Amino acid sequence: MSASEREILRLERAQVTDFNRHRIRALLAQYATGFIGFSSTRHKRIAGRAALAQTFHHYLKVSPRVRYAITQPKIQILGDAAVASFYWKVQLAPGHHVAGRGTHVMVRQRGQWKIVHEHFSRSH
Repeated sequence: MSASEREILRLERAQVTDFNRHRIRALLAQYATGFIGFSSTRHKRIAGRAALAQTFHHYLKVSPRVRYAITQPKIQILGDAAVASFYWKVQLAPGHHVAGRGTHVMVRQRGQWKIVHEHFSRSH
């Protein structure tokens, strides 16, 4: 595994830890200013870190004990761009889980990997 792959895997694991500890600022620091993405819970595109912060706060308000986990991460490095894909599982309450697939598209900006796009979809 290359140094870039290890760094991106570390960032993905930090996403899990920061979300589960409700550290929204730390989460948002991993996203590029012009971030755009899709959530598994709404049809409309999420544009910008402010909109993403609202989404995170909404999830934590609706289900304060939510737990997020990822498995089987796969990292593809394409020069100064990368794609991280993984399977995710969210525990909304004891015994109530939602699962799906996720993708983060990243770009190396000033030596740091930043998420420029994400796409989460539920499994059917």
